[in-house]
Amino acid sequence: MKISQEVKTALAEGKPVVALETTIISHGMPYPRNVETALAVEKVIRDNGAIPATIGIIDGEIVIGMNEEEIEAFGQRDGILKVSRRDLAYVVANKKWGATTVAGTMIVAAKAGIEVFVTGGIGGVHRGATTTMDISADLEELANTNVTVICAGAKAILDLGLTLEYLETKGVPVYGYKTNKFPAFYTSTSEFDVDERIESPEEAANIIRAKRELELDGGVLVTCPIPAKHSLDGEKMEKIIKQAIADAERDGIKGKDATPYLLSAVVKATEGKSLNANIELILNNAKIGAQIAREFAKK
Repeated sequence: MKISQEVKTALAEGKPVVALETTIISHGMPYPRNVETALAVEKVIRDNGAIPATIGIIDGEIVIGMNEEEIEAFGQRDGILKVSRRDLAYVVANKKWGATTVAGTMIVAAKAGIEVFVTGGIGGVHRGATTTMDISADLEELANTNVTVICAGAKAILDLGLTLEYLETKGVPVYGYKTNKFPAFYTSTSEFDVDERIESPEEAANIIRAKRELELDGGVLVTCPIPAKHSLDGEKMEKIIKQAIADAERDGIKGKDATPYLLSAVVKATEGKSLNANIELILNNAKIGAQIAREFAKK
């Protein structure tokens, strides 16, 4: 692994570091919004007292703490592979470019000693999974890998109820940051409750520390509602998502291609409003994640 000097120094000195994924750059947004968002997220993290560590794979080398030129290259390059646990060895061995998913980023962050990871939304149990068994590897990684994930819930295209049931079975705690309800990505609330509500970065840091001291393996999930002024109408989004899923089934879109297809369809149907909401929720997550990382590093 290649760790940037800034990140290496911060880790050695016990300073707060926040991991960031690259799938959102290569597969989540169009250019140049993807690069603009990635750099804006890094700035928010710095403004809140932590060091950003964007993670990706370049010519088979895992890079922790990508520079601006590398992020720009990720934003424009075609053919970058999505990298989860199953893909890491293949991409490294064949010296390919890879964008880390939530699961992939968690693995690398844990190996580097980074506790806090900020993303938009986690993967989960897909709708219809009772017959397709389409369940994101993100959930298994949360069950086993010692990283705290800050997100706006699971992506709204998923089955939120089954996702929460899966997390419960795996013993993954789901906390709501100043909310009792599980956020639904584009919208600030859903019909589902979180396990517990937390009120501050300090409280989150204390919980994370207690879990690590107790040697309870697995992730911690902190869910942050999208700010109310950027939240979209839940009923309208549900109709759009159902239509996008029907279109994907018609076109035979499955597996790892499903999420980018659905997100793109939602962006088109909302005339870009969902993309703007996606960006705003990530910036909000970055702020809270940096504050939690800063509190965790204090002690």
